Amino acid sequence: MPNNLIGRDLAVDLGTANTLVYVRGRGVLLDEPSVVAMNTATREIIAVGTDAKRMIGRTPEGITAIRPLRDGVIADFDATEQMLRHFIAQIHRRRYFAKPRMVICVPSGVTPVEQRAVKEAGYQAGARKVYIIEEPMAAAIGAGLPVHEATGNMVVDIGGGTTEVAVISLGGLVTTLSVRTAGDELDQAIIAYLKKEHSLMLGEGTAEEIKMTVGSAFPLAQEVTAEVRGRDMVSGLPRTVSLSSVEIRKAIEEQVHTIVDAVRATLDQTPPELAGDIMDRGIVLTGGGALLRGLDERLRHETGMPVHVASDPLSSVVIGSGKCVEEFEALQQVLVAENVRRGS
Repeated sequence: MPNNLIGRDLAVDLGTANTLVYVRGRGVLLDEPSVVAMNTATREIIAVGTDAKRMIGRTPEGITAIRPLRDGVIADFDATEQMLRHFIAQIHRRRYFAKPRMVICVPSGVTPVEQRAVKEAGYQAGARKVYIIEEPMAAAIGAGLPVHEATGNMVVDIGGGTTEVAVISLGGLVTTLSVRTAGDELDQAIIAYLKKEHSLMLGEGTAEEIKMTVGSAFPLAQEVTAEVRGRDMVSGLPRTVSLSSVEIRKAIEEQVHTIVDAVRATLDQTPPELAGDIMDRGIVLTGGGALLRGLDERLRHETGMPVHVASDPLSSVVIGSGKCVEEFEALQQVLVAENVRRGS
């Protein structure tokens, strides 16, 4: 491949909450919310990414802001394809010139049909060749784990739509579990709790903010409180309530428990040799959910294993996929093989 074309290969972390794009030789060049605002009548795209996210819950009639991916898979194919195209065009200004190879991440639990939809979206958005990598593998590579060695590495990747738990050894996934309980579910739990306990209606954006500021998975040394503004369900007027981290912890307990259970269930399925390795090396947390306060403590408490949060949990997956693009030949084995999957 001539030198001037080398910068074109891309790695895309097509996430439920954010889409990140890594360009070969240049690093992560794009990190935008996976949101598309469109005109409902003409299905014409009005805004993508950050601009569209600001519109969620604030659009007039005739315009909707949607998240084309739900639970880590494509819910609206057209919108996903348009979004990908828009992001690629943002990176490659000279459109006619760019036909990149593309590595796209998918959750480990996706069906062959869902996987084909992701590949198709990549081709429609202008890729020359699309490769698939499973998210836990990308997250482990991005977090710097020695995935090719004969030792057990355990990674827990908590994204917006899915939580991926995997044990990796010798460049392959030994045991994996993908549960559709992650960041979005935590937001929904906070919305439901405030509706029930305080008769207050909240938007998704506010719920996410509460989760980030006062949310926690384990009792804090210093509990915190925050003022939350929403709409009173009785009077219909705006109202502010004061919430403590204890209350929010109660609100998201069920979802946090599901994540902890997934980790336990995966450990239960792990061959004893690898379980011993994990006991030594610990569990690595990646994804936006790894930033939930006290989650590492909680997992440590429940499993008795050492738990570490990756140095940059939000970009572990895209950096791992980026490494596949940089060292394409060396890391080809971790990409999902075409022929194996077709028959399944």
